[in-house]
Amino acid sequence: MRRFSVRMEAVVDNLLEVIAELGLELHPDRIATIAAKIETLGSVEQFAVTKSSFGPNADKEMVGRLDRAWRSSKDISPREVASALRGAAATASLQENRGVVDLVWTGPSTGQVPVRHTEQVLCEVIESAKRRLFLVSFVAYEVDSIIRALLGAIGRQVQIDVLLESSSEHGGKVSYDSVKAMRQSLPSVNIYVWRSGKKTRAGHLSGAVHAKCAVADGELAFITSANLTAAAMERNMELGVLVKGGDLPSELHRHLEALISTKVVEKADDGNES
Repeated sequence: MRRFSVRMEAVVDNLLEVIAELGLELHPDRIATIAAKIETLGSVEQFAVTKSSFGPNADKEMVGRLDRAWRSSKDISPREVASALRGAAATASLQENRGVVDLVWTGPSTGQVPVRHTEQVLCEVIESAKRRLFLVSFVAYEVDSIIRALLGAIGRQVQIDVLLESSSEHGGKVSYDSVKAMRQSLPSVNIYVWRSGKKTRAGHLSGAVHAKCAVADGELAFITSANLTAAAMERNMELGVLVKGGDLPSELHRHLEALISTKVVEKADDGNES
């Protein structure tokens, strides 16, 4: 009897796990539609009539797993499954509002931390942008995949702002002229520089743009040690965090916008940086 009870608990846990995954994968409005449909069923045997409610983009394998897990837990009523789906969606929405943070590590793997290439994550941020994208880097060169992703964003009418360190020829701390190179590749992008030397007293060292980040629509932020270079994307040991939702992406977005509006950073137009 004890063995049967343990097996049933495992079956129910499997059903709840699948429901939790659906809560993470599907929009709350979609979950509400599915739950309302399931609630009208007489039993799990009628589940097939609800499959169209999942929408054309739903993971068919996950829908199949829900069907199989529920059939293995026939004592769970349609009303209970519907309630569990609504609870999963509410939990997922709450988690998204709090923000989800993923560690991004590029370099040697130890098996202790998931390895995601910086290039992959940066492209994910760029490709997610619908209205506004802000990039910050010390230097930028030899990043064809990033340029392609940015061209795609331009094609979607995304406003792109980029803050870079000026070349030494223009008072900055790097020999390579990233501003000129990016303007040649992406002439419609707004490029900014920080002329920290203008605010520095004689005899004092000026600062540099050493921050590296990407923010899409104030909703997704990638904060990283990596510059926009091939070495950082492919060869270096780099560490970063990808933040989805919550307050941090919007706060960072507002901060970068304020640097522009208060003229702390200035547009690098043809007259002062080429």
